Amino acid sequence: MAIYTRTGDKGKTSLFSGLRVLKSDLRVETYGTIDELNSAIGVVLSETSNKRQEIRSELIKIQNDLLDIGSALANPENGKCPATAGSRKRREKMENGKLSKRVRDFERFIDQMTAKMPALKNFILPGGGKAGAMLHLARAICRRAERRIVELNNPSAGSGRGKIDNNIIIYVNRLSDLLFTMARFANFKEKKKEVIWSGRK
Repeated sequence: MAIYTRTGDKGKTSLFSGLRVLKSDLRVETYGTIDELNSAIGVVLSETSNKRQEIRSELIKIQNDLLDIGSALANPENGKCPATAGSRKRREKMENGKLSKRVRDFERFIDQMTAKMPALKNFILPGGGKAGAMLHLARAICRRAERRIVELNNPSAGSGRGKIDNNIIIYVNRLSDLLFTMARFANFKEKKKEVIWSGRK
């Protein structure tokens, strides 16, 4: 099967509902940013040692979560993460429960890593080793994805906008905190000193 379809040659694409929209549409921009974040995490994984198996395992779970979230954002009819089977009520319970559980997982992981590092008392500049710097970049992309989701969730933003599952917004918000903490932790483990923001001279 060919990867090219030629259906997007005029600058339009199809949402899950079948609606054709411009590739510059906010909804496409939103799930496209989620895809960009997923790809950035893939780059992080390529630079993350097998010795950091706990981080690698979590990042792979996040990549799967992001595919679910991207699918939900591509569906203007309900904006919920897909589930495989069961009644609508059961699917919604599964969807909400999964994302809520993942947020709790993130918070536990953040707390565990934070307890092993020096306290953060200043703003720091993004950077460090390769894995740490790439995690900082992923965190910045995650923040942009969050801004796009919040914008898409605004009903006054225009046609094609709709209610986004609030669990998605919470998930992406907490994910940025996790990626920031992972960046610090990776640099801490590699003995890369954090550079404190000096502010205006």
